[in-house]
Amino acid sequence: MSLDDLIDSHCHIVFPNFKDDIDEVAYRWREAGIVGLIHACVEPSEIPLIKDLADKFPEMRYSVGVHPLDTKHWQDETASILRIAAEEDSRVVAIGELGLDLFKDSNIAEQLSVLRPQLDLAVDLDLPVIIHCREASQPMLLELSRREKEGRCPRGVMHCWGGDVHEMQAFLDLGFYISFSGTVTFAKAKNIQECARQVPENKMLVETDCPFLAPTPFRGKRNEPAYVEAVACKVAELRGETFSDVARKTTLNARNLFGLS
Repeated sequence: MSLDDLIDSHCHIVFPNFKDDIDEVAYRWREAGIVGLIHACVEPSEIPLIKDLADKFPEMRYSVGVHPLDTKHWQDETASILRIAAEEDSRVVAIGELGLDLFKDSNIAEQLSVLRPQLDLAVDLDLPVIIHCREASQPMLLELSRREKEGRCPRGVMHCWGGDVHEMQAFLDLGFYISFSGTVTFAKAKNIQECARQVPENKMLVETDCPFLAPTPFRGKRNEPAYVEAVACKVAELRGETFSDVARKTTLNARNLFGLS
């Protein structure tokens, strides 16, 4: 059991593979010292289910949004649905998970048409964004840089960071936080590990992105919030810091970004 508080800044426990043992999963994250979870949303039909989880687990906050690989769920009324959900529940602390993914799809125009109104909504509501960006750093940077010049760029986090140091610095220059998942523990993830070494201490977060990307030594298993401790341990090792230092810094950063008490 960890003696240090941690926040899993990105998880998906609404997925069906948590249905049968969610209480045991919660017991394990509490035993591990996980005092907060940010549950990411990938499309609007999830919102009532995520809200029910937040009712059950008071340490949970959540986002509302549409993932770039779920553009089929974007309808004329979706922006309004997201706005109402965010305005009606103070536990909504971000817009997302939104972004661009050119690794699994190539429909950049469609993805941008879903991304842009969500970025606008985040600015209008003064909420941070949770950005999924896979093989799409350049178009994402172009979009955010244009908005910065217009004074319409939201704050936020690059979730499950997978880029190199130069790309990371470009997002840092725009004010974004960088979140590390279980991939930072993978032996071949040299670029991500170098980013973990160099990221400023006031801009780093840790996450699981569960049920995906279980960290070493849990690879091959369903990921869960308790395993964010292994992510923080690896980040501490890479930075030459103590686990307690990384836990304290990432927890403070998550509280600052998402406005947590």
